[in-house]
Amino acid sequence: MAELTRMETDDVAVHPPGGLRGVAADFASDQRAFKNVSWGKAMMWIFLLSDTFIFGCFLLAYMTARMSTPVPWPNPSEVFALHIGGQNVPLILIAIMTFVLISSSGTMAMAVNFGYRRERGKTAALMFLTAILGATFVGMQAFEWTKLITEGVRPWENPWGAAQFGSSFFMITGFHGTHVTFGVIFLLIIARKVLRGDFDTGRRGFFTSRKGNYEIVEIMGLYWHFVDLVWVFIFAFFYLW
Repeated sequence: MAELTRMETDDVAVHPPGGLRGVAADFASDQRAFKNVSWGKAMMWIFLLSDTFIFGCFLLAYMTARMSTPVPWPNPSEVFALHIGGQNVPLILIAIMTFVLISSSGTMAMAVNFGYRRERGKTAALMFLTAILGATFVGMQAFEWTKLITEGVRPWENPWGAAQFGSSFFMITGFHGTHVTFGVIFLLIIARKVLRGDFDTGRRGFFTSRKGNYEIVEIMGLYWHFVDLVWVFIFAFFYLW
């Protein structure tokens, strides 16, 4: 019986299963894919995966509403134009907002790099700069919302065409803006802890990892890059389509 079991095991090793069973067997045999991933990083990836589904559903709902309504959809170049120097400049505010948010992704990447080197001064400074850029983005988004509300856009109507435009715009950009706002708050909290040296001394408290470990900066970077990436899709769907 033991000899038969050994022969079956050898046969599986020589002829591995195919299809989904083969994929499962590959992951089960990998001794490094999951064992070296920290709890915090794994949980952030799971959170980002679930958030991807939510944003994906929102954007699919937006596409469905836009393609199914018989009422003309508002022209983004007109709706999101600013009156500057006696003429309307289309999408200028949106272009600045996008530049600010993408720039913040660069400063966050630099913060993670210096965090690996345990240079807490540069890490904290770049995280504070990232938070400032994020807050600037939220401020410009608030200005954009105020402008549209003043011009008559509501979740149930808008003066330029299809009523679904208002509900889709406020829901999706508001959900994204909430993510950016929370990101700014956590950036400030973690940057303060970095500057204070909590990750060098192992000081007890929230978001403090073991002594000498700046992994929380990388985890924050994953979140921030995700927020930036989502904005690229929102920018393409709302302002370029």
